[in-house]
Amino acid sequence: MNSLTQDRAPIYEALENLKRMRIVPFDVPGHKRGRGNPELAALLGEKCVGMDVNSMKPLDNLCHPVSVIREAEELAAEAFGAAHAFLMVGGTTSAVQSMILSVAKRGDKIILPRNVHRSVMGAMVLCGAIPVYVNPECDERLGIPLGMSASAVRTAIQNHPDAKAILVNNPTYYGICSDLKTIVRLAHEHGMLCLVDEAHGTHFYFGENLPISAMAAGADMAAVSMHKSGGSLTQSSLLLAGPAMQEGHIRQIINLTQTTSGSYLLLSSLDISRRNLALRGKEAFAKVVSLAEYARTEINAIGGYYAYSRELINEDSIFDFDITKLSVNTLPVGLAGIEVYDLLRDEYDIQIEFGDLGNILAYLSIGDRHREVERLVSALAEVRRRFGKSRVDLMKQEYIDPAVIVSPQEAFYAEKESLPLRQTVGKVCSEFVMCYPPGIPILAPGERITAEILDYIEYAKAKGCSMTGPEAPDIDRLNVLKGEI
Repeated sequence: MNSLTQDRAPIYEALENLKRMRIVPFDVPGHKRGRGNPELAALLGEKCVGMDVNSMKPLDNLCHPVSVIREAEELAAEAFGAAHAFLMVGGTTSAVQSMILSVAKRGDKIILPRNVHRSVMGAMVLCGAIPVYVNPECDERLGIPLGMSASAVRTAIQNHPDAKAILVNNPTYYGICSDLKTIVRLAHEHGMLCLVDEAHGTHFYFGENLPISAMAAGADMAAVSMHKSGGSLTQSSLLLAGPAMQEGHIRQIINLTQTTSGSYLLLSSLDISRRNLALRGKEAFAKVVSLAEYARTEINAIGGYYAYSRELINEDSIFDFDITKLSVNTLPVGLAGIEVYDLLRDEYDIQIEFGDLGNILAYLSIGDRHREVERLVSALAEVRRRFGKSRVDLMKQEYIDPAVIVSPQEAFYAEKESLPLRQTVGKVCSEFVMCYPPGIPILAPGERITAEILDYIEYAKAKGCSMTGPEAPDIDRLNVLKGEI
C-alpha cells in the first residue's frame, strides 16, 4: 500500500484516476455515467453521476476492503484515535445496529438509558437482546432527560451483573454529556463492554475544550455521524472500535445488513471529510464554538427564551455540555418548541433541526456563517413579539419509566391485534411510537401502555410533532399483543 498520511484521500484519488482512464462501462449502475438519465445528470451534474460507479478492482470492495477503502479506513482510525474504523453507507442507524449486533445475542442484557435512538431498539428486535434501563434524571425547568449518572450505572451493574454491555448516548440531542470515563471504567471492571452512540459527537475528536470523545475515554465501540457535524454526505457514517474488539467479526456483522453496492459518492465524502477535519478541524470547530456562544448570548438577551450551556453542569447526570449545541428552551414565551420550529420554517424560511414540547435545537457546524445566525436571532425575536404569550402550563417532555414485559424481539414478532388508541391501556405494545426528529421512542415493543403515555402521544400530536413508528399512519390505533400478559 501507499504511504498513508492525513492529507491523503485514497478513495477520492482512485475515482479521479478512474475518470482519467476513460473506462467503457458494461456494468451497473444502469445510467452509465448519467448518459441514460439526462435529467438526473442535469440535477446532480456530470461529475457527480460520473463518480456513481460500481465496485471494481481499482476501487476496492466495501464488503471486503483490501486496497483504497482499506487505506481510507486506516486513516479514519488514526484520525479518530481508534484501533479500527469502518466506513458505513447506511447512516449511523446501520452503525449503531452493527455495534449492538457485534456484542449481543438473543437473551443477552444491555444496560442503556431509555432516551436512545430508534436504531438501538431496532437492533434489540433483530438480535433478541434485552434492555436494562437506567432511568435518567429530568431537568424540571427544561423538561428534558439528562445523561446517565455513574451511580445509576453502578446500581444497574449490581442488579444485573450478567449484562454484556453498557450503551451510552453521548452527547444527547440537547448536548448533555455523561461521565464517560467513569462509565467505561465501571463496565470494564465488571467484564462488560462499553458502547457509545456518538451520532452527534464527531467534533469531539477534533475541537478543543469540548467533551471527551468515546475513543479517548476508552470505549470499546462508537457510532459516529460524520454527516452531522463532520461535513460528509447524508447517510455516511463511521463505526469505530477499540483494541479489544475483533475487526474481522465486526466486518462480518456489518455485512449482514449493509448493502453490497456501496455508494462511492458516500464513501468518497467520508474520505474527503476525514481529511478536512484531520487537517483543519481544530480551526473549523473553534469557529463553530464562537458562533454558538454568540448566538446564545443574543438569544438570551431577547428575553423569555433560555439558550442553555455549561452552567447546567452538575458533575453527575450533566457531567459536561457540548457548547456547539444551540439548544433553546421556549416555554417561558408560552410556545412549545415544536410551535417555534413550525413558525421559523413557515414564517421566516428557517429550517432548524427539531422542536419538541419545550425546546428547539438549531444545529451549528462547519458550514454556518455569522449572517445566518443573525437571521435566526432576529427571527426568534420576531416570533416572541408576534406569537409569544404568557407562560402557560404546557406538558413537559418528562421521562416516563417504561415497564418492560417481554423482550422487544418477542413483542415485535408475536401474534398481535390492532386497537383504537384509548383501548390499549394496560396492553403490551408490539410496535414503536416516536417523535421524529429526534427519533427517541415514546413506546417500544414489549412495553406496557399506560394512560400517561397515551396522554403524551395525544398532546404531542396536537402540538404538531411528527409521529412515526406504528402501522396506522394517523397514530389513532396501536398494535398490541393478543391476550392478557
